[in-house]
Amino acid sequence: MRKVCVVAKASSPEAIATAQELADWLRRRGLEVALDESIRRAAQDASAPLYHLGDPCDLVVVLGGDGTLLSVARNLAGDTPILGVNLGTLGFLTEINRAELYPSMVQVLQGHFETEERSLLDIELRRNGEPPLRYRVLNDAVVAKSALSRIIEISVRVDDHLVARYRSDGVIISTPTGSTAYNLSAQGPILFPRLTVMVLTPICPHTLSLRPLVVPDSSRVEVTLETQREEVYLTLDGQEGTTLGFGDSVRATRSAKTARLVRISGRTFYDGLRGKLHWGE
Repeated sequence: MRKVCVVAKASSPEAIATAQELADWLRRRGLEVALDESIRRAAQDASAPLYHLGDPCDLVVVLGGDGTLLSVARNLAGDTPILGVNLGTLGFLTEINRAELYPSMVQVLQGHFETEERSLLDIELRRNGEPPLRYRVLNDAVVAKSALSRIIEISVRVDDHLVARYRSDGVIISTPTGSTAYNLSAQGPILFPRLTVMVLTPICPHTLSLRPLVVPDSSRVEVTLETQREEVYLTLDGQEGTTLGFGDSVRATRSAKTARLVRISGRTFYDGLRGKLHWGE
């Protein structure tokens, strides 16, 4: 490795301080280091190389929590491996914690690591014959009513076949990676992260027979809003989104891009479930 790029949660003093410390550690080992804007601003060092998502580098280290990693992974979406360092709470996506940072970096710089590819979804929002708005998600796309709206009606189609018309608070279109996020809170299934599927999970459905549905991620899923005069939103990875109107449709397909997450700890997906969800304790 010759160049490492470092991204930190902008609102976390601990993440910013750790990023500056890591950058110095890497430079002492002869590596080129680029920092995202929040770190460079905190360091008050305008001469430090600035990292923009997508710039070429050999490794991206993300300091923060799952939310910070999500924002990097869906926008990076390339061959660059991403090492997530958990400075937050649950941390399903991040690989290591703060105490493991430097022993893990030694292993990575020696090439003793693997990468795990995670699928992404391409999302298209189509409305009133306008050019579609396009997004990409690692976790999920959610169509849901606002807090003060009444129950909404949406139709769900898979490959142009009508699945159901939902009367509910909304629906979640989730990747396997996102199955441990909002999908899990909405009583959806936990999926092994490398499965080639996506899951459709209704949010508080009016009809209790409406259950989560797992479909191949080679499918095209389309959700259409059939309710008028209610506040409804499309939210992407819980971090960005827009309002929806009557007749607007949201289409989800598997992206040709993937996110590559660094794996070095030896912990399995099942170890993570036991530890973070306290199974068997």
